[in-house]
Amino acid sequence: MKSPLSYFLPLLFVNALAQDLPKRQDDLVSPQVEQMYEKGLRYLASKQNKQGAWDDSQGNEPGVVGLATIAFLAHGEDPNHGPYAKNIRLGIDYIIKAQSTTNGYIGDSMYNHGFATLALAEAYGALEHPTLAQSLKKAVELILSSQKRNSNKAWRYSPDATDADTTVSGCQIVALLAARNAGIPVPDEAIKGGLDYMKKCRSSDGGYGYTSKGGSRPTLSAIGSLCQSLAKQKNTAEFAVTTKYLKSQLNYRDANYPYYLEYYMSQALFHADEKLWDEWNAKNIKLLSTTQSAEGSWPGRMGYAFNTSGALLSLALNYRFLPIYEK
Repeated sequence: MKSPLSYFLPLLFVNALAQDLPKRQDDLVSPQVEQMYEKGLRYLASKQNKQGAWDDSQGNEPGVVGLATIAFLAHGEDPNHGPYAKNIRLGIDYIIKAQSTTNGYIGDSMYNHGFATLALAEAYGALEHPTLAQSLKKAVELILSSQKRNSNKAWRYSPDATDADTTVSGCQIVALLAARNAGIPVPDEAIKGGLDYMKKCRSSDGGYGYTSKGGSRPTLSAIGSLCQSLAKQKNTAEFAVTTKYLKSQLNYRDANYPYYLEYYMSQALFHADEKLWDEWNAKNIKLLSTTQSAEGSWPGRMGYAFNTSGALLSLALNYRFLPIYEK
């Protein structure tokens, strides 16, 4: 499997549907998590360049910029007047500038496009921005048009791809559901088509494979579970079996893409079974507390921007500010 990222809202949204971020309630979050998160955000803010990206191996990719921007929002930061408002705006501006004016495509892969679209959706209605709404709508249209051209009614690396896999498809499904949650029209058949493909890759043990039922992997299974949860399809026997599979993988750590696993596993378990998430969260906090650098980043071959963003977002369920984290 290739690297998850390298090959890996003119008017504001109507007030009635605007997603206002609530004030952070620090007493509900452990001091250890708050310290780690603040340290990580300070690091990201200090390393962001004037263009809105990060100067490392993955940090200039729109998908990574999107995840870093979401990491700020997930902490309840005010995107208009808060201490990190400039960082959030720089990130959103970078994503919008990277978007094709022809077809709305962001970056050079559907991984980049999916995570960048997710960032636009989570910022929509909260950030005062003149072109955010238009950019988000174009990004959603690109995902939908790509799906229509795909015989699997799913997605892979290119908008014109005819094959599909669960990592890229899961990324687009989450982005579409976030955009729908923000008020952008997304047809039911688009969600159904994507979920139907994911189901084809789910084995009898509840685990998901990459392009078929074979070779179940915890990271892929977390993606599949999250898609079902966000689509409100949790009351099924198949979902219960996948939750059981994930329960058996609580001690698993992905040696190649550890922060990609943590990003998805934290969300999947939170939506599936909060007691399981509590157990996973305790283990994750312990792990991340021992691997965070003195300056606030997390190490790994994917680059400090992606690693730090992924690590922070795996902790973000402790705050539960973003609409995508609502049950």
